[in-house]
Amino acid sequence: MTSADEFVVQLIIDRELVPEDTVDSVRNEATEARPEDDPDTAVLEMLISQDLLTHEALTSALADEFSMEMVEMGDVRLSPECEGLITAEMAQKYHIFPLEVDDTSIQIAISDPLDVDTLDNIGHVLGKSVDARLATYTGIDEAIKEHYKIVESSAEMSEIFSGMSGEEESLSSVTESISSSSSSDDSDGPIVKFVEMLISEALRRRSSDIHLEPLEKRFRVRYRIDGVLQEIENPPKRLQPTIISRLKLMAKVSLAEKRIPQDGRISVTSNGKEIDLRVSVLPTAFGESIVMRILDKEGLKLGLPQLGFFSDDQSMFERIIGMPDGIFLVTGPTGSGKSTTLYSALNVINHPDRKIITVEDPVEYELGGINQVQVRKDIGMTFSAALKAMLRQAPNIIMVGEIRDKETAEIAVNASLTGHMVFSTLHTNDAPSAVSRLVDIGVKPFLVAASLRAVLAQRLVRQIDPSHREPYEPTEAELAMIGLRSDQLTSDANFMKGIPHPANGGTGFKGRKGLFEMFMVNEEMQQMIYENRTLVDLRQKARELGMRTLREDGVRKVVAGITSISEVLHVTVAEG
Repeated sequence: MTSADEFVVQLIIDRELVPEDTVDSVRNEATEARPEDDPDTAVLEMLISQDLLTHEALTSALADEFSMEMVEMGDVRLSPECEGLITAEMAQKYHIFPLEVDDTSIQIAISDPLDVDTLDNIGHVLGKSVDARLATYTGIDEAIKEHYKIVESSAEMSEIFSGMSGEEESLSSVTESISSSSSSDDSDGPIVKFVEMLISEALRRRSSDIHLEPLEKRFRVRYRIDGVLQEIENPPKRLQPTIISRLKLMAKVSLAEKRIPQDGRISVTSNGKEIDLRVSVLPTAFGESIVMRILDKEGLKLGLPQLGFFSDDQSMFERIIGMPDGIFLVTGPTGSGKSTTLYSALNVINHPDRKIITVEDPVEYELGGINQVQVRKDIGMTFSAALKAMLRQAPNIIMVGEIRDKETAEIAVNASLTGHMVFSTLHTNDAPSAVSRLVDIGVKPFLVAASLRAVLAQRLVRQIDPSHREPYEPTEAELAMIGLRSDQLTSDANFMKGIPHPANGGTGFKGRKGLFEMFMVNEEMQQMIYENRTLVDLRQKARELGMRTLREDGVRKVVAGITSISEVLHVTVAEG
């Protein structure tokens, strides 16, 4: 009930709300019936459940003890301004209800005057001073349900997320329940549950993002699992506005704005893990499309072999990220795993003797021991502005989310030439193309030659499920597709194919691995970049120096039984 139940129980006795011998009797009963619970917490709950104490009497005693004003929750109304600040999730999590708000302060109803942590958290999150009023526990509970139209309790929602219940409803059964609802208003409760189950199911299936797409006659929902979109059972089209409004409320974006794109964030806990969802809202012809990208910090703790590096590439990668200065770029299209590779690199070199600063748009993952800066163009905090300020912080290592323009590129180059190691990303098709891309942006060739240390191009392919696979003998035609002949294969060739199984969603694949193309810049390559030689010349020289292409790295992983021929053909192109 409260954060200091021992104090409250003593207050009940001192105020003679319940005779002391009755409290002792209930305490003995509670100790026998609920030995795993805190005794004073159990006493309070049993006193109320047995009608020996009312919420009203308890709250009145607390108000008198702390000289606080009491609020009758039946008389309050939820204003749009308050709802915009205190979401349903916040109200449930902290068990509070917003009363009034102005530019500098917010007035809220609470049932526990001793829970100062909640008041501090709310003030910190909202950037306002908090003026607390006391109300009964049940009064706040009823007000939250009535005004936020929440049917489930926070405990039930938590159970949905964590999957602790062995009898929890399936996503399809919740979809059926909202399909059978007569109106969107009546289905607010099931819709809350549907949204929570939608996210919970995505996490269970290892989805990387959730797509909710309004089409002309239906509302399509898809999960991206191992890079492939898979459609699930769709909710009724008529409930589209209610589901979208629910998600926008959770993401703390404007419900009224339907004309421009919006970005928000949702934080949930699943199986004891903190999961963030980056939410993008985009107006389309048939309603607002929402994509939620699931950001799981556990993925950043992967070792380099788990990313897909073979030992030779891994040793080269570790040597590059350990360099004292210069620029290291990771290139590839959106969704090719560039950020995960860079974050994993930062984890490897994140030691107490190094100062690491990142500038990102947005900050996707929060990393311990690293200073992370959020780009905010609306107030002038651009990549270039943040970079200039960062250099005055004397960092050893800088990570720039993406080099997008000439100013950012030039500052990154200058930083690398003054003793900093700079990590960043570019959108190019292969590794050598990063050189011509930097020159096209406006960086002088001699600066590129002096600063660039290496470029890593990468793609992601689905991995054959290690637990459900079998040996496989490819045909000559299949080998020819990846440039091999059977007489070229060595005795350690280990072709595999996945066995469809419920554990891998019936695909035979589980998880993804990277394909890598490492372009190293030595003195000979520096001279060619300085002379502004063509991309064809750079690629040819890199191949002579031992660079392995994306296709060739893919073939290695096919022969090793990690992925399939079709996966490699899907994401890479052949030379020539």
